[in-house]
Amino acid sequence: MMNFDLTSEQQELQGQLRRFMQREVTPLIDECEASRKFPFELFPKLAEFGYMGGVLPESEGGLGIDYVTWSMMFSELGYHWLSLRTMLNCTNVPMLMLASKGTPEQKEKYLKPLIEGRCSVFTAITEPNVGSNPAAVQTRAELKGDHYVISGRKLWISNGLWGDFGIVVARTYSPDCDGKLSLFIVDAKESPFERRAVETMVLRCTGTAELGFYDVKVPRESLLGEEGEAMRVTLAGLDAGRLHIAHGAVGAAQSALDLASDYAKTRSQFGKPIGSFQLVQKHIVDMTMRVNAARALAYQASCAMQQGRATMECAIAKLYATEAAHEVANMALQVHGGQGYAVGYPIERIFRDTRGGTIPEGTTEIQTLIIGRSLLSMSAIA
Repeated sequence: MMNFDLTSEQQELQGQLRRFMQREVTPLIDECEASRKFPFELFPKLAEFGYMGGVLPESEGGLGIDYVTWSMMFSELGYHWLSLRTMLNCTNVPMLMLASKGTPEQKEKYLKPLIEGRCSVFTAITEPNVGSNPAAVQTRAELKGDHYVISGRKLWISNGLWGDFGIVVARTYSPDCDGKLSLFIVDAKESPFERRAVETMVLRCTGTAELGFYDVKVPRESLLGEEGEAMRVTLAGLDAGRLHIAHGAVGAAQSALDLASDYAKTRSQFGKPIGSFQLVQKHIVDMTMRVNAARALAYQASCAMQQGRATMECAIAKLYATEAAHEVANMALQVHGGQGYAVGYPIERIFRDTRGGTIPEGTTEIQTLIIGRSLLSMSAIA
């Protein structure tokens, strides 16, 4: 039987993180949400806690943080602001790729500044006609002499609007590669490309963008890893991304539950707290069950990640936690009544942002197919 209770050291760190978030993050949220901007000045401060690549081994510049502690840290991000969780997710997944596949020169130029919180990054997989199936990517990279020429469009790219560089998935054509997918580091200053903001109802401060690569030249040295191995590297990165999203959802759900519980104790109707009403209590009970179940599944995935790759466990955690978080946010809004609709009040934002967790890194439906394939050893994906 697995024990998901935090150790005293983890609890102490959790307390430090919560105090930091309340002091440094919470005061910025309303202004950022209104302007759809992200406070990148937080990155160096977050780096001090290990949020920037802390799960990497010390040999790669990380802190060797175990996945249970790492997951608790992402739950705290979700508890306070899901846009922040998203930005840390789209920072750390590329860092895992750079650490595992980058050359010493690439690590010095790109990984080190990320760990220090001095720059930001995006990963560009999805396209206008390609969502959860990376095998259908149409963006091309053709080797011409000492550089590759990248052509194509990417859509729904978190931090695509602001990232200093990105890791781009492209179908590669060279003497050694005939259309297989590869990863390329595209530096925004050295290899300019087009960016267009895509405004969304969820996660408004994450710089979601459409990117246009129109005969963009990148040096041959920008290839990350070997030609044709992007699928394997990308799928491994998705496990980590799904784990981050799951724990962020757990944190957001816990926040919604705490807000609803406090409101039920202090809001009075007909001369008594609404928490004394049977139907309000049912909402609180149902929310608590979903939060606890989501947390258990998420930490089960964390333990599996600590042992190695955990595709099914991360898919289960991501599917259940994100769906449960939005259900919890919906019930929390119901408990708050009209107050829950108020812009600037946390429940309204949590309700929107938890809906955003069910789609990235593979939709709920895609997670279902991944789990089914793992359980039955048969794929429902053609």
